[in-house]
Amino acid sequence: MQKQSSLVQRTHPLRIGAVQRDLPLFAVAPDLAIAVLNILGDTELCEAAADALAEELRAHDFTALVTAEAKSIPLAYALSLRIKKPYVVLRKNYKSYMGEALQASTLSITTAKPQTLYLDAKDRVLLEGNSVILVDDVISTGSTLGAMRSLMQEAQAHIAAVATICTEGEQPDLPEPLLSLAHLPLFPLQSS
Repeated sequence: MQKQSSLVQRTHPLRIGAVQRDLPLFAVAPDLAIAVLNILGDTELCEAAADALAEELRAHDFTALVTAEAKSIPLAYALSLRIKKPYVVLRKNYKSYMGEALQASTLSITTAKPQTLYLDAKDRVLLEGNSVILVDDVISTGSTLGAMRSLMQEAQAHIAAVATICTEGEQPDLPEPLLSLAHLPLFPLQSS
C-alpha cells in the first residue's frame, strides 16, 4: 500500500493543442506504473484531441470510425461530428438485439482480465468491404487493437489507419499508418 500512496503525488504532463493536463501515475504491476489518461468527462481535452486528429484523418479515404467501448467513445463521437462520417462501437457485452455478432477477445493493461469485443450485425453490414479508421484513446500493449483488427478482418473491412491520442510504452509496429498526438512513457517502480 505504501507504493500506491507514493504515486498519488506523482503526475506526468500531457499537452494536446492548447490543453495541458497532469496525468496521475497508477501502479498496474508491482514494478510498473502508467500515466492514466481518462477523457471521460474531459470535454476540453477530448475536443482538442478531436480537432488535431480530424486534420490528419482528412488525408485518408474511409467509410467509418471504429472504436471499442468505453473510454474512447467520446473521441470517436467528436471525430464523427468533425469529419461527417459514422462511428461504430465494438461492445463489451452481447445483447440479443445485436443479432449474429462477431466477437474477439482482448486483455487490456488496465483491466488485467480477459474481455470480449462484439461487432453487431447492423454495424457489420456498414463495415463489410469498406475502409475504416480504428480509434482508441491510448494504445499500450496493442491487445485491444489486436481484437479490433481481428473483428475487422472477420467483417471483411480494410483498416486505412489507426488514430489515437497517445501511444504508451514501446511504439507499436503496425501495418497501417498510426496517427498519434503524444507518447506516454512507462514508469518503473523501485522495489522497497
